[in-house]
Amino acid sequence: GTCALATQIVLRELNQEVKLVDKTAIEDFKEINPVGTVPTLISRNTVLTEGAAIILYLLKKHPNNLLPSDENDRQTAIQNIMFANATMHPAYSKLFFAAQNITDENAKLEAFTKAAEHINDLWQVVEKRLGTSRFLGGDTLSAADIMLTVYSRWGDFFPVNIIFGDKTESMLSTVKAMANFEKSIQEENAVAAALA
Repeated sequence: GTCALATQIVLRELNQEVKLVDKTAIEDFKEINPVGTVPTLISRNTVLTEGAAIILYLLKKHPNNLLPSDENDRQTAIQNIMFANATMHPAYSKLFFAAQNITDENAKLEAFTKAAEHINDLWQVVEKRLGTSRFLGGDTLSAADIMLTVYSRWGDFFPVNIIFGDKTESMLSTVKAMANFEKSIQEENAVAAALA
């Protein structure tokens, strides 16, 4: 359920073989990725880190419909990927930070509330960007749609009310129903069960 899920879904959408490894199963994961974060992609002898960078690398390397060929549309798609990664993801990260670092329950609840307000503002931006389109990429699924759908699930872990507009709800539901979305969640669950 981490942001690595989005990378995994994109890999499957590109018909690439995926072998998941839980970072806790690696003796010293920081030797592979000094920051210690996921996703980390090892492709042959190359180690790639940072979700948006990995996704852009994959989209440029493999033929796909997730990254448009038209220069203006491509720039918009990259902007949407960066919005998901550099704006929406950090907004949700504030919830995790508050849960892990604030011990006073009233202060924690206040932090959750403020973070949720910001997240809800960002989902309104998504709602406006969708306009009359099914996806941020128009009628074609984009990597940003996948990333945002993964992040949208994180609010469920906290006592917050995350509000999605109707168009956003429709987009999120469509992405969650994708075969590769469901398969990726199943694969993550299988890896977790094997470690339990």
